[in-house]
Amino acid sequence: MMTDFQSPSSSSGSDSLADTQQNVAGIRSSAGGGNSLYPGLASEGPRHWRDVFWLGVFLLHMIGVGLILTVLGLNRFKKKDRLNIDRYTMRFLENHEGLTEDYWPLYAVAGGIGTVLGWIWLLLLGSRANQMMKIAVHILTTYLAVISVLCFWSEQFFWGVAFAIGAGLQFLYVISIIDRLPFTMLVLRGAVKMVWSLPEVMRVACAFMLVMLLWLALWSFGVAGVVASSMGDGGRWWLLVVFSVSLFWTGAVLCNTVHVIVSGMVFLVLIHGGREAASMPSKPLIKSLRYAVTTSFGSICYGSLFTAAIRTLRWKIRGFRSKIGNNECLLCCVDFLFHLVETLVRFFNKYAYVQIAVYGKGFNHSARDAWELFQSTGVEALVAYDCSGAVLLMGTLLGGLITGTCAGVWTRINYPDRVIMVGSTAMLMGMILVGLAMVVVESAVTSIYICYAEDPLLIHRWDTEFFNQMSETLHQRLQHRSSRAREVLTHNRLNAHTEETHPV
Repeated sequence: MMTDFQSPSSSSGSDSLADTQQNVAGIRSSAGGGNSLYPGLASEGPRHWRDVFWLGVFLLHMIGVGLILTVLGLNRFKKKDRLNIDRYTMRFLENHEGLTEDYWPLYAVAGGIGTVLGWIWLLLLGSRANQMMKIAVHILTTYLAVISVLCFWSEQFFWGVAFAIGAGLQFLYVISIIDRLPFTMLVLRGAVKMVWSLPEVMRVACAFMLVMLLWLALWSFGVAGVVASSMGDGGRWWLLVVFSVSLFWTGAVLCNTVHVIVSGMVFLVLIHGGREAASMPSKPLIKSLRYAVTTSFGSICYGSLFTAAIRTLRWKIRGFRSKIGNNECLLCCVDFLFHLVETLVRFFNKYAYVQIAVYGKGFNHSARDAWELFQSTGVEALVAYDCSGAVLLMGTLLGGLITGTCAGVWTRINYPDRVIMVGSTAMLMGMILVGLAMVVVESAVTSIYICYAEDPLLIHRWDTEFFNQMSETLHQRLQHRSSRAREVLTHNRLNAHTEETHPV
């Protein structure tokens, strides 16, 4: 059933508005005012290279994986065992041999579907953002359940159970965050409004999708050679897992490169009061692009290893933690994991990319500064309440599942014993291509939060109604946290008094 998401009221009377303005003023004084931003943004001095070690690791990884993929693809291209590799895999022989060109067209279809879905998301987000987000939230659970049934029907019991568990977890997560969705939709609409006012940002996303397609052409060539090889399922699966991890890192690096470019552009627009402002630097997109692919690229490679996994784990733990209730044993275990993940988030969070774009810092330094800024201003209460990243991830997963399903259906018609191999890897391809389209919106979200923490008046100047709604929500969240803290303190005092009155 579709939930009717409504934006929170921008004003609830003069008292609420006064509280909002006082709250915003307090945040601004805590952040030190807006002037602290301008020296870093206006500086034209040379930037230092950051996290060079991880830049080297990523480049070596790309070269090594590219060579291996080329060899494995050529070994089965138009001729079986062209490079005489099978002599090293004789002990793994279990299945009928095939050719690379048998499976490569299947991945070409997956790449085309993923690209089309990514472009469709970009186009519809501008005109139908609210409806598209509803679809991402509600349809994903149903789609996972349907795929689970299809896997059971195909006698793939492991994958059927896996998708059924995924559907259950997704349903529980949506239930746990249902009260946060109105504010989430508010933030996403603001981010979409910002992105669509910058057409050059959309062109950057399309350009990086084409770059990703070039790498996917080589990647799928090698993976098709693995699927067609004479190795047994065990050896094939190990290679596919290794190549999938490599593709995930590569895709995350490209997505976060777009993240840095878009964040720099959005930040400049908010600081200078508009794209056409006289104070706007010349060729801002070129500068952001140059910094992202040179001095800051090592930091992007480093952060891309960890941020996605830690962020996803944090969303899940937050959702379950809010619905546990009075089960003290389970709450204790979840709290331990929650505090562990919160510590990791301090050093690995997506807001670091805004600091990287604006100031050219290293990744860990950027992540720590961003998190301390949120903590000191109270904006962390908004960040914790917002689920925009999770909603965008749902859209990415849905795009990947559609891509994997289309490739899997065609594979079942021609090669029934390779459905799971081709379908799962095609799903990863689709997720990365759709993710490259969605990351522009996420970049705008993170930039808005950083600007709001640094100087709320920047958001006020850009969109007064949006500013009022965010400020009112922040005021409510801070009040909610204060009341919860008082309840915990009162509860602890009562327990201490009871123990003193009735000693064991």
